[in-house]
Amino acid sequence: MKRRVVLLVVLLCVLPACNSKNNDLSSSSSNAPVATAPPSTAFPMPPLNGGSINNLGWNVGGGKRNIFSDFKGKVLVLDFYATWCDPCRKTIPHLIELQNRYEAQGLHVIGLNVGGSDDEAKVPAFAQEFGIQYTLAQPDEELVTFLMAGNDAIPQTFVFDRQGQLAERLIGFTPNYDQRIDSAIGAALKTPAP
Repeated sequence: MKRRVVLLVVLLCVLPACNSKNNDLSSSSSNAPVATAPPSTAFPMPPLNGGSINNLGWNVGGGKRNIFSDFKGKVLVLDFYATWCDPCRKTIPHLIELQNRYEAQGLHVIGLNVGGSDDEAKVPAFAQEFGIQYTLAQPDEELVTFLMAGNDAIPQTFVFDRQGQLAERLIGFTPNYDQRIDSAIGAALKTPAP
């Protein structure tokens, strides 16, 4: 009995976020983008090595690519996930709901897979399982490094307002996840377009 209680406590401590180091991603030929710790910066984030986040982006597939600046004047949610991550799976229904509710007001949810090269092949079935209609893509390593530097826990969700400023960063799935992201998106939607 005591052993079961200890096991339950350990599981509850691990459940709120997945750690990509627990999955063997070392075989990834593309050095799969895996997060490592919170950026040591304050909001808003500073330019990146003399450049900016505006030129960083993700591959959507079929040769199509988006960059951060494509969403100028929109509210952008970047959700870093993996198909094998249980806490990531718990965030998906609410992200779908938010995309459906606020799309007409300029909200764009982008799911960015950081589960490694083996996980990429599982994305179409994952999208079908959840009925995901928002964009699912593969992020540039530089984008992952910039946003998730120093913390590889997933899910990590970033909300950017219409000005391109970081409004909220959520790490893991916590009991107040829905409330925090709703609040951040509500405020971001009220920001004027540049």
